[in-house]
Amino acid sequence: MRHSNSRSAGMRRALAAASVATIAALALAACSGASDDNGGDTGEDFEPLSEIKLQLQWLPQAQFAGYYVAQEKGYFEEEGFDDVEIVPSGGDIVPQDALVAGDVDFAIAWVPKVLGTLEATGVELTDIAQVFQKSGTLQVAWKGDGITSVSDFEGKRIGSWGFGNEWEIFAAMAAEDLDSTSVSITTQDFSMNALLDRDVDAAQAMTYNEWAQILEVVNPETGELYQPEDFDVISYEDTEGAMLQDAIWADTQRLEEDPAYADAAVRFLKAVTKGWIYARDNPEEAATIVYDIASNAEAAFPVGPVHQQWMMNEVNKLIWTGADFGLVDEAAWDKTVAGALSAKNQDDLELITTEPADSAYSNEYIEKALAELKDEGVEVAGEYTPIDVTLTEGGQ
Repeated sequence: MRHSNSRSAGMRRALAAASVATIAALALAACSGASDDNGGDTGEDFEPLSEIKLQLQWLPQAQFAGYYVAQEKGYFEEEGFDDVEIVPSGGDIVPQDALVAGDVDFAIAWVPKVLGTLEATGVELTDIAQVFQKSGTLQVAWKGDGITSVSDFEGKRIGSWGFGNEWEIFAAMAAEDLDSTSVSITTQDFSMNALLDRDVDAAQAMTYNEWAQILEVVNPETGELYQPEDFDVISYEDTEGAMLQDAIWADTQRLEEDPAYADAAVRFLKAVTKGWIYARDNPEEAATIVYDIASNAEAAFPVGPVHQQWMMNEVNKLIWTGADFGLVDEAAWDKTVAGALSAKNQDDLELITTEPADSAYSNEYIEKALAELKDEGVEVAGEYTPIDVTLTEGGQ
C-alpha cells in the first residue's frame, strides 16, 4: 500500500488538476487546441515541446541502448521532437540533481538513489517508467574464500561504488538481521581491479558490465580467460535486498502544472518504448549502434564491441520479463522502499526514515504511451530470447 507524507503536494496536485481542467475547458470553448503531428486535437491549449534533454547516469553504453536507438532510428522525430539531447555522465553529474536544477527534462537513475535525494532535499520527482524490472547487481568473490551468501558478509571488505549503489548490500543484510557496522565498505572503481588485486573480499558488479569485465581477463595460472566457476557470485535479485534500478524520472511539479511537459512525457515514452523494443529484437545491431556512438564520444568507458553485445544481452534480460514495458510494479516498488527503510549503513545510519510521497511514482504516463502504441499496432510486452555471446579478452 502506498501512503502520502506530503499534504502540500496533495494540495498542489489538486490545484494543478483544477488549473489543467480550466485550460481544457477554455480550449474547448474556443474550439481550438494544440494539434499533434498527425493532425489530431490534443484537447489542450499549449505549444508542444519539440526539444528536450535526457540525462543518463553513466557514459554511452548498451545499458542505455533504447534511448540511442530511438534517436538513431528517428523514433523521437516520429513523436514530434526536433531535437532530443542525450547527456552522458561520467560520475560528475548526479542525474536527479540535474533534473531538479532544470538542466534536463528527464533523467535515468536507480530508484534507491532518488529515494535518498527525495528525503534529503524535500524535492519531488516522479518515476514515470520503470525500465529495469529486476536487479542486475552482483557481489563477486574468489571461489574458496568462504563468501557464498549475504550471511558471510560480516567482518568482510565488501566493495561498492558508493553513491547509493551500496543500498542493496545493507538491505540484504538487514533482511538476515546481520550487523551492518561489521562490514568494511571499500570503494572500488568501475572495474574489477579491486577483486583481482585482492583489495576487497567481494566486489560489486553488474550482470551486464563488471561481471563480463572479469571474465574478459586472462587468468595467469591457466593462460585462458577466467571462467564463472572461478568465482562465487551472489545475485541481489535472489535476496530480500533487491531494489529497482534504471527508471525514467520527471519533474513532479512540471507534470502537474505544465500540460506541454506532461504531453512531452507521453510522447517521449512512446519513442523510448519503440527504441527498447528494437533493441530487444535486434540486440546485435543495437549493441553496434551504441559501440559506434561510444567510440566517437568525448568520453566513454573503454569496452569493446563484444562487451557491448554482452551488455545488450544482459540488459534485455532485466527489461523484458513478459509484462508491458516500463510499468512500475507496486510490489517491487514497495520492496525497494521497505528495504531502504529497514537498513542501516556501516556507520549505523538509516538509509531513509520515511516513505516517499505517492507522487514518487506514477504509471499514468507510461500507460497512456503504451495505449497509444497498442492502437498503432505495436506489441509493447514480451520476453527476451537471449543470444549467445562468447566473451573475448578485453571484450574486443
